[in-house]
Amino acid sequence: MTQLSMFTDDAAPAPTPAKATKAKKSLFTDDALSPEAMAVALDAHPDYRVLRRLVPRLDYGPVPEGAKTQRVLVLDTETTGLDHRQERVIELAMLSVLVDMGTGLPVGPVTVFEAFEDPGKPISPEVQALTGITDDDVRGQRIDDAQVRALVQAADVVLAHNAGFDRPFVEARWPEFEDKAWACSFAGMDWKAQGAGSAKLEFLAAESGWFYDAHRAQVDCHALLQVLTAPVKNSPNTRLLHLMQGTAQSRYKLRALGAPFEAKDNLKARGYRWDAEGRVWWCTLANDAALAAEADWLKAHVYLRSARVQVEQLNSRVQFSVRPGEVSMREL
Repeated sequence: MTQLSMFTDDAAPAPTPAKATKAKKSLFTDDALSPEAMAVALDAHPDYRVLRRLVPRLDYGPVPEGAKTQRVLVLDTETTGLDHRQERVIELAMLSVLVDMGTGLPVGPVTVFEAFEDPGKPISPEVQALTGITDDDVRGQRIDDAQVRALVQAADVVLAHNAGFDRPFVEARWPEFEDKAWACSFAGMDWKAQGAGSAKLEFLAAESGWFYDAHRAQVDCHALLQVLTAPVKNSPNTRLLHLMQGTAQSRYKLRALGAPFEAKDNLKARGYRWDAEGRVWWCTLANDAALAAEADWLKAHVYLRSARVQVEQLNSRVQFSVRPGEVSMREL
């Protein structure tokens, strides 16, 4: 195995500070040893993977003539905590860009919005450590409602990586978000089936060969948009197109009413959650086919007879929000 060393003579004296600085400078200016050249060399070796810093793209090139496009608004928030009823948005970032619905790729310039807002109370040390946002950053700041409204109204789809977190926060602050179709790249993609070991955005970016300073809203948006330009496994569609097309399909919340106590282990293993207040096992399902398959499974493995379950239909206008969908009963 060949090893690269700056010095080949073990007895060579240590360089003086001036010589060391010059040596370091030449290491990164020599074309053969430039950072990119070294990265390319390491990438070619089976024992190494190189991550490059993610560079935000502010223009995805000209819009093809005659292309059918939709505008997506990629969104991320930083907040004072997890509960949208008690906590507040302290940073909002959005990227507005057209998507060519033929190729599934972003096209044209990216409109970038990012702003702080004073939550009216101190930011906890834990949130400051996570986000790097301090009380001084937000003091006296207020997000421009008119700018937010204009970007939301222009969008066909709002997209977030954890829409179940972001949507309740922004709807509480800006009601315009309630009238838009939403997509979630965390819940709306089967990342395990895509070969990803985790659905965390930092991990997905690393899988694509990038690293970035996470937990700041704007760079998270750029990372998400670039991650979603990759193709879906075994599909001609990009991840972005897959999610945007999915807004036409309802999701469902199924509640297994009156499920026998002895079925609890089966339900838990299946991925059901226990609602202690409603005293019912429930799960979410991605589409009509999944709902039909789950109904068959419940009849065969839980109820073992005819039964009725409750189904809440969550279209793109309410899914990932705290607003209820249309509820009906389904015979098994």
